[in-house]
Amino acid sequence: MANDFILSCESTVDLPYSYVQNRDIPVIFYSYTVDGVDYEDDMCRTSDGFEKFFKMIDDGKVPTTSQINLYKYLDYFEELLKAGKDILHIAFGSGLTPSVNNARQAAEKMKEKFPDQRIVVVDSTCACSGYGLLVDSAADVRDEGKSIDEVAAWIEENANKVHHQFFNSDMRYFKRSGRVSGPTATIATVLGICPIMRLDDKGKMIAYDKVRGKKNAIKKIVDEMVVHAGSDYNGKCYLAHANCLEDGKETVDEIVRRMPQLEGKVKVFEIGTIISSHCGPGTVALFFFGDERQPQ
Repeated sequence: MANDFILSCESTVDLPYSYVQNRDIPVIFYSYTVDGVDYEDDMCRTSDGFEKFFKMIDDGKVPTTSQINLYKYLDYFEELLKAGKDILHIAFGSGLTPSVNNARQAAEKMKEKFPDQRIVVVDSTCACSGYGLLVDSAADVRDEGKSIDEVAAWIEENANKVHHQFFNSDMRYFKRSGRVSGPTATIATVLGICPIMRLDDKGKMIAYDKVRGKKNAIKKIVDEMVVHAGSDYNGKCYLAHANCLEDGKETVDEIVRRMPQLEGKVKVFEIGTIISSHCGPGTVALFFFGDERQPQ
């Protein structure tokens, strides 16, 4: 039956909380810290959550994040197991966080208290709304009536086919957070250079190209979509942005210009507070299914 297990994920799917709720997918939340104060990942649960977050960044604050610890997973899994069902937990990609190891340890410990139930933890190797794309698609497979093992196998087979193509047009945050040196950021800003990035087959982020100007950056990531998914692609396509909606809209326009069959089908989301703590404002990210992601 479609609902004989619980499909679970983490807040870094970067889909609105209401979206995953409607899909019957419980969520464990990451948090970030600014000036010693902890804030839970918002997931559009409050009307001004993103506005407050980016205001802090505009004010010069640099948020920090940490992995979800073992005890938080234990509490989360225990509450879900009380429903009497098995759990299939899709974790945030290990290429960007070691949290999945804590999730697996928690799953092992839960066997002592719930010996008749299972927790299957799968490494998504994905991030942001690409992770959300995988989780959302796994929910489709679940709803077809597949078993927990069948859905887990589908995820293992398809996770590496979720492409993440993204760029950032605002190097000031990279300079402020120390991810890029001051001189490099200054030169990039003056020249209008945008680094082009992707996730490799292990889910690690790599910068593999750079172009001058946002229009060329947009064209580049859509070019890559055509290469890896084909110009006739008609599957799910998600676009996420970090406080730069107009850039996101321009990217959608370019996608539809190149692939008119996707008109009205590209879903646009906001990059969440955890991912934005690392990539900063000005990031545009494109996610779709294609061929298998390649090594670095």
